[in-house]
Amino acid sequence: MSAQESSETVTEVWRHWEGAVVNGAYPLRRILHGSDHSAVFLTEYTAQESFAAAIKIIPAERVTLAQLAHWRMAATLAHPHLVRLLDAGLYQLGARQFLFVVMEYAEQTLAQVLPQRPLSCDEVREMLPAVLDALAFLHRRNLVQGRLKPTNFLVVNDQLKLASDTVRPAGEPRASLAPASLYDPPEARNGAFSPAGDIWGLGITLVEALTQGLPWPDESSATTSLPPGLPAAFADTIRRCLDHDPARRPTATELQGRLTAAPEPPAAQAPPPPVRAAPARTVTSAQPAARAARVLRFAAPALLLLLLAAWAVLRVFHGHRGSAPPAAGAAHTPLPSAARAPAVAAQSAGTPAPSKVSAAPLRARPEEPRPPPAPPGAPRSARPAPPVTDASPSVVHEQMPVVARSALRTIHGHVKVAVLVRVDASGNVTEARLENPGPSSYFARAAREAAGQWKFLAADGQDSRQWLLRFEFSNSGATGHATAR
Repeated sequence: MSAQESSETVTEVWRHWEGAVVNGAYPLRRILHGSDHSAVFLTEYTAQESFAAAIKIIPAERVTLAQLAHWRMAATLAHPHLVRLLDAGLYQLGARQFLFVVMEYAEQTLAQVLPQRPLSCDEVREMLPAVLDALAFLHRRNLVQGRLKPTNFLVVNDQLKLASDTVRPAGEPRASLAPASLYDPPEARNGAFSPAGDIWGLGITLVEALTQGLPWPDESSATTSLPPGLPAAFADTIRRCLDHDPARRPTATELQGRLTAAPEPPAAQAPPPPVRAAPARTVTSAQPAARAARVLRFAAPALLLLLLAAWAVLRVFHGHRGSAPPAAGAAHTPLPSAARAPAVAAQSAGTPAPSKVSAAPLRARPEEPRPPPAPPGAPRSARPAPPVTDASPSVVHEQMPVVARSALRTIHGHVKVAVLVRVDASGNVTEARLENPGPSSYFARAAREAAGQWKFLAADGQDSRQWLLRFEFSNSGATGHATAR
């Protein structure tokens, strides 16, 4: 049996849990990931406000109870680039005990992006400040991330974050939480968790992000052999991160300083050697004035001709302005920012299918969508409507999904999502559920959120109606139309 078939079999075993409720509070909506060690499900967190969350479940015999203490400690941490832990505890199912931790739901991981394409140097530079800031935050508190690898680089609401369910105190002995891998530093076999171990994991991840390949260890060398094609801009930093001696690896703070360091000023040039020549003539103030007068004397006739030509052109131009309207393609004054239409498309959720959508780039900060220009000839106060196909006359207001332009650029072809909405007598949407989520939960969630903002004509004497909203995403944006059910 192949590793993929084995993984699918394990996932099917966990899939039987779908529909269960953990601790009477967390319904298991659907499985997101399953292994022989643990499983992650989509759930709902309702302690203060209801929102989607992820719950990780581990059989108690696979870990020590110290893991529960680590989760509860990590739940007290607050950092914009660490996934927030919401709850943790024990769950009894029959004769077996399980540990669970509830955390923010991540729409995407770096591990889902890399099979489609490597990251560019610019994308890595955008990613590193958030990663290093989170690592420096942990290391200052004598904590480590513990398992730095692409699956633990997460996107939560368009924000890059590191997984925090692996956080633990530095110096703690390494237990067999999972099989050893190349992301574990050489000293991990008989050692303990350390900040230098996080830096090793970062170095391996950077190699994989830039080349889609992994370096290979060389036991006889003090460094790790790097694959060809690694950009020179990162090669030296990565070699330092992958030094076999943990004491020689840079700290997160040192890497931050190197990343943000200003470019060195150009080296001062030596003064030119003295030129032995005839002594320079002393120029008096009368000499520049005389030269300027000569230049002006010869330039004046040409300047006069230019002014006459310009005057003639202006006369012709003004004569035609009043007799003909501007061409349809002529430039027009852009709309003020307050009157521009919102950009079509964007927010997060899920893994795009390789056949249709390549994964969107991970970003440390969300990209601001740019508003589309107004059509030529439109009045300045007009708000151009988003593109909609086959709009029903019963629709009063259409809301197109709002998604990042960086996500739209990853689409090859079209991504289709269908949302079934229930509409009350006043024409307001009271319920929206996915009828066909399509290949990407990122676009599915954006479509569902947009569907909730549609408005229909009021229908007296009809308590509720159903409409099917079909959205289609492409490189150019999103379209949608409604069909009565």
